[in-house]
Amino acid sequence: MKFFTALSLVSLLPGLNAQAGLSTDPTVFGNVFNFWTKLSSGWDLTRGNKAGAITLPMPRNGPIIIQPNKTALVIIDMQNFFLHESVGGDPLGRAIVPTTVDLIHAFRDAGMPVLWTNWGLTEFDLMNMPPAFINGFTSKGTSTSSFGSDMGTIVVPKSDPSIPATSQTKVANMTIEVGRKLMRGSWNAQPWGALFTEQVQGVAKGTDFYFNKNRLSGMWGPGTPMQTWLQDNSMTTLFFGGVNIDQCVWGTLLDSYYKGYDVILLDDISATTSPLAATQMVDFNAGLNGWRANTTDIMAALKAAAKSK
Repeated sequence: MKFFTALSLVSLLPGLNAQAGLSTDPTVFGNVFNFWTKLSSGWDLTRGNKAGAITLPMPRNGPIIIQPNKTALVIIDMQNFFLHESVGGDPLGRAIVPTTVDLIHAFRDAGMPVLWTNWGLTEFDLMNMPPAFINGFTSKGTSTSSFGSDMGTIVVPKSDPSIPATSQTKVANMTIEVGRKLMRGSWNAQPWGALFTEQVQGVAKGTDFYFNKNRLSGMWGPGTPMQTWLQDNSMTTLFFGGVNIDQCVWGTLLDSYYKGYDVILLDDISATTSPLAATQMVDFNAGLNGWRANTTDIMAALKAAAKSK
């Protein structure tokens, strides 16, 4: 077992008061185990580990310097239930998929993991679901049309199951069992379209990790599967995108912020069915809690980092 001495702590955190574990340096925010350093322009989020660090521009309060070994991209609820046209999915959510895929590739190439956290309920989750949540996910105003209810079947082209079969799709069709609403392992709970392939291949290669959740937030409660993974891998910095930006994305980001993670919201890989004011609220508060940006702000830096590896 490795023990930190006062001398080794001083080397990690400038101006350290070894007894209190805090720094007397006014540019250091936090303690020896978890701190930011304020720069003349922007912030160093590496906690003293500069090896392979990446500097990312930010529209405001940046740039930020991140440690790839401690940073992940979190994709939230980009599932058939929320996106597929045949079950009433949102076209705005579908529209951000190409940009999301591009960013997934950029994170992987730069050596940073991609985390997927989606609704994936168990029978135990159904037994413990609060009435308010059951009511929020009902489709017919009855409890029997909420979580766990059979969503029937849809018909899709065999060549592209991500779209509905119509009179315009002149190819062979197939019938898909949509499954029980947002239950783990169901078709409606799996990522939509190209994202499903990305998730499956990424998990198989070990670059991606998939976590089921049973509330809007993937970080709700004293511990979730994703939080356990983050702690086990000493992660500190999280980028967020998905649907809905003002609900599950915001809830996951906010709980992550409460639990001490660096949070960066990416607007152009996030969408919502809510009025514009909801997104404006999230953008405003995300900028206070951490940072908000678009993929266009950081993509060049990520690609440069990948080339230098």
